[in-house]
Amino acid sequence: MPLTQNPIAHALHGIRTVGFGRAVQSAVYPLRRTYYEAKFSAGDNRGSIVHGLAGLIAALRGQKAEERLDLRDFVLLGDVLSHRQEGQRVYIRCQNAALEITILAPDLVRVRLIFADHSPLPHSYVVSKADSAWIQAPYTLIETEDAIEIRTARMSCHVAKNPCRLSFHDLQGQLIHADSAGLAWKGEKVARFATLTPEEHIYGLGEKAFPLDRRGHRYLMWNIDPQNYGPADEPIYLSIPFCIGLHNGQGYGILYDNSYRAHFDVGESQPGEVIYLADGGELCYYFFYGPALTTVLERYTELTGRMALPPLWALGYHQSRWSYYPDSKVREIARLFREHRIPCDALYLDIHYMDGYRCFTWHPTRFPNPSALLTDLHNQGFKVVVIIDCGIKADRKYPVCAEGIAKGMFCTYPDGTLAGGPVWPGESYFPDFTNPRVREWWGNLHAPLLQVGVDGIWNDMNEPTVTGPKGDTLAGCVRHNWEGQGADHRQAHNVYGMQMVRATAEGLQRLRPEQRPFVLTRSGWAGVQRYAISWTGDNLSTWEHLRLTMPMVMGLGLSGLAFTGADVGGFSGGAEAELLVRWIQMGAFLPFFRNHASLWSRAQEPWAYGEPYLSLNRNAVEWRYRLLPYLYTATWQCAQNGLPIARPLVLAYPEDERTHALDDEFLCGDALLVAPICEPQATSREVYLPAGNWFDFWTDEQHRGQKTIRVAAPLERIPVFVRAGTVLPTWPVMQHTDEQPVDRLILHVYPGDGQSWLYEDDGHSLAYLRGEYRLTRFTCQRTAENGLSITRQAQGPYCPAYTRWEWTIHGLEQAPAQVLADGQPVQDLSWDEASHMLRFETSELQSISLM
Repeated sequence: MPLTQNPIAHALHGIRTVGFGRAVQSAVYPLRRTYYEAKFSAGDNRGSIVHGLAGLIAALRGQKAEERLDLRDFVLLGDVLSHRQEGQRVYIRCQNAALEITILAPDLVRVRLIFADHSPLPHSYVVSKADSAWIQAPYTLIETEDAIEIRTARMSCHVAKNPCRLSFHDLQGQLIHADSAGLAWKGEKVARFATLTPEEHIYGLGEKAFPLDRRGHRYLMWNIDPQNYGPADEPIYLSIPFCIGLHNGQGYGILYDNSYRAHFDVGESQPGEVIYLADGGELCYYFFYGPALTTVLERYTELTGRMALPPLWALGYHQSRWSYYPDSKVREIARLFREHRIPCDALYLDIHYMDGYRCFTWHPTRFPNPSALLTDLHNQGFKVVVIIDCGIKADRKYPVCAEGIAKGMFCTYPDGTLAGGPVWPGESYFPDFTNPRVREWWGNLHAPLLQVGVDGIWNDMNEPTVTGPKGDTLAGCVRHNWEGQGADHRQAHNVYGMQMVRATAEGLQRLRPEQRPFVLTRSGWAGVQRYAISWTGDNLSTWEHLRLTMPMVMGLGLSGLAFTGADVGGFSGGAEAELLVRWIQMGAFLPFFRNHASLWSRAQEPWAYGEPYLSLNRNAVEWRYRLLPYLYTATWQCAQNGLPIARPLVLAYPEDERTHALDDEFLCGDALLVAPICEPQATSREVYLPAGNWFDFWTDEQHRGQKTIRVAAPLERIPVFVRAGTVLPTWPVMQHTDEQPVDRLILHVYPGDGQSWLYEDDGHSLAYLRGEYRLTRFTCQRTAENGLSITRQAQGPYCPAYTRWEWTIHGLEQAPAQVLADGQPVQDLSWDEASHMLRFETSELQSISLM
């Protein structure tokens, strides 16, 4: 049982975590928040103490019952009265309100519920590409007695007149998505009621501890710290109000651009209906049409922005703990990695490196000379990432706090008093990251950290979390700048974490203009991928959580946030030896590969259990480093088109119904299929292989797809398969990504028909944005009489250090009579009859022919 479900254990855990005094502060904080919300509930900036006390008394008398959703309580649009066109916008006036439909692209429209003509589009933190940046998409408008049809080159939006309802169709008239009751409102609340067909699947919605297919559950868009979570706990840290639907070969996406607390009821209340309900704000949504799910994701990330290419070291193995201290402990961890020859690129410093949990400080006795420590770690090949929270200790002798107060950088109540609450340092204030001036100030605060050698920043507790008996936050009445337009915390809460990492990323880029920023975040909102990568928060060291990692990571990828992973080994509880091995084996194929554990967890570094587990863990990490050029290429693809690195099979094989809810295996990049082991003492498992031919990564055994097979999985490996027709680029094992220049490219060829890619650049600077990269395409084709042809096309001026190319051709039926490299015979061929594997070396070339 997660701690959040056991009140006594939860209370004891709180006292143990923060101490008795701060635990008391946290216990009474919900009453304090309730008082302020009631005090300012009348809208008077001066507030009313009487209202505050009345609200407090009401809260003490009992918890307010959850309001049940009843369509009869809502106002609907009514019948269509008229319409008009203004450029890319079509206005539909109805009896009770109006719709503004904007055609942004042939497969993208925006729908707004408005109550006045020419209602300005509110500021959006979600949208990265403004209306003016889209190429004008032609459309036609056709009116009939019963409807208005807006038709583009890709789809049509059908507006029924009596009453007003929207539906979307392909050009052959097949239904993609439709309103049921449609758009509605009740006081400040806004809602949309839409149909859910019997065979429909829904994906996305951000970080959810649920199966990949979201159907049948209700989800809350409200970022909180659950203080550990279990399967089906909701909500947790990172919400994204974007979902993807799939039915009858039709893929589509819907993004609700509204940051208020909201619910998605995906067929829970009514099996044939999906309901969106927000506590306030404007009802504005974007509709994306595929029909391919990859098309939906590409367009969604075009609208909301794509991740920047991270530094190469971000793809290495990372080691963390709450916390490694003092500095001698950090040095010991670094030494053991190098002694055990386990590759590692980054070490993390959690909150105990700070002086009294004050951000941007160093503890004077635990870390007396951070510059010397980081210099030594750098000399051993380690990058250092430090945690920075958003709560700034309320201490006027603390320069960051004093400056923040003097310059008006913190959030306030409507009467101008500082808004605070208990976090790690005790009473703390919170910067208003919706203010550009605050973001610049915050970014510049990182300069001293960078000067002593810090390489990356880990933003935590940024939901924002105020420690209470359960995940708590600032009072809803707290004011935010909102880019000069003004807003309260009800509107700003969900974007707070994203704006914090924006301030961090922009600051790092400003302070180190030629280096790629590394920012890790726990919280976020739609569009956060522009600024940071993420992880799935405080998971548990259980087999259940290992299994849950896959749908969580894939769900985030389908929400546009693709560079993510889980705490390898689990954050709370401490992984036992077998679980740790299996988790490291899975983590080696996920985008973000970090082992992180709680203060009270047993040690779970890769060497924690000695042999044979040390060697098994080392082997899994070494495979991660061999695969770095392949993984870096997949990361580049994501930065180019939004395609996730860890992909559910449904993304690549939507026509195969067996993939639609499959979430215990995944595709890593274009070519690898990974099926982790999620049960103790398992030595085999069933794996579904989709269409095509597949090679067992470990044995080279070939399988024809669209069937389920049982695969051996001894403790030293998990099932991995390679798509036939793949040229898989690898490197020699390194202890870290900067250990030495790569001296050779090792290419593994799996015969068949297909294309593969290799992206290369310097791995750390922004020169790639100026064209300093090399992109290579390999085309693999079967030829007559079991021959094989491999051609290579490259573009870009970047020149890697290696000149040797080592080729390994897998799964050949017999040794070829001849191998030609650019038409010339290759002399030194090595044929292994037992494995049917051919090896040889060349220099850079354009073609290989096996005859």
